[in-house]
Amino acid sequence: MQILTKFLDIFNNIPIFILEVEGFNFNSNILETNVINLAVVISVVVSFVGGGLKSLLQNRKETIIKNLQEADERAKNALYELNEIKKQLEQAQKKAFELKEEGKLLAEKEKLEILAETEKNYIKLEKFKKQNLELQEKKAINQLSKRIVTMALAKVKEKLKNKLNSELHTSLNNYKIAFFTTYK
Repeated sequence: MQILTKFLDIFNNIPIFILEVEGFNFNSNILETNVINLAVVISVVVSFVGGGLKSLLQNRKETIIKNLQEADERAKNALYELNEIKKQLEQAQKKAFELKEEGKLLAEKEKLEILAETEKNYIKLEKFKKQNLELQEKKAINQLSKRIVTMALAKVKEKLKNKLNSELHTSLNNYKIAFFTTYK
């Protein structure tokens, strides 16, 4: 539309004596023109405006091609960066998986170590418990034995006090003396 307006401005500024040649009149009303007038107008437009339009279109084409090439380059760069980021993501996921597996193995190892240590401590505790029970049993037996001996001696003393007379005392002493003499 701008080109047509420019052409009409140029056409209106052309001196009238050029347009009014013998037998040739230019009708500026487009609706009343005939095919020949239209052909003349179009050829004038193409000859005057064609070069400018052609260079304008060529410049526009070059700009579009340049923009497309830049867009392609940016797309390639973006794709390259995307691939790099994907690689980094895969490496990070792989590392995370490895750390997770390593953590599981370490946790399992520590669990087994703790169980083994607990088992060892349990065995030691049972052994200590058994030794303690045996010691307590020995103490109880010793105390009981002492008590029994003390009680037995007390009973013997009492019986001896009750039954001991000089005759029994003399016979007991004689028996002991005889026992020691044969012992040598």
